[in-house]
Amino acid sequence: MQIPCPWCGPRNATEFRHHGPHAPRPDPATASAEEWRRYLYLRPNPYGPVEETWYHAAGCRRFVSVIRDTFTNATQWSEGGPR
Repeated sequence: MQIPCPWCGPRNATEFRHHGPHAPRPDPATASAEEWRRYLYLRPNPYGPVEETWYHAAGCRRFVSVIRDTFTNATQWSEGGPR
């Protein structure tokens, strides 16, 4: 799978660390144990295009936002571009 890095060009996915879709963090002062469990352990597994964040660990060491189709693994830059 290739990830499009705006600074280094298309690179193999093994150079990146997957940070996944952004999930809002619960408020530590008011969150219940169930809210923390859902935040930490339960991740959605959608079918189709998903906006994700990847970290280019073996390259420029920057975060990249991409839209990845979970069915085909085809990737493209998200509208926001680099993060």
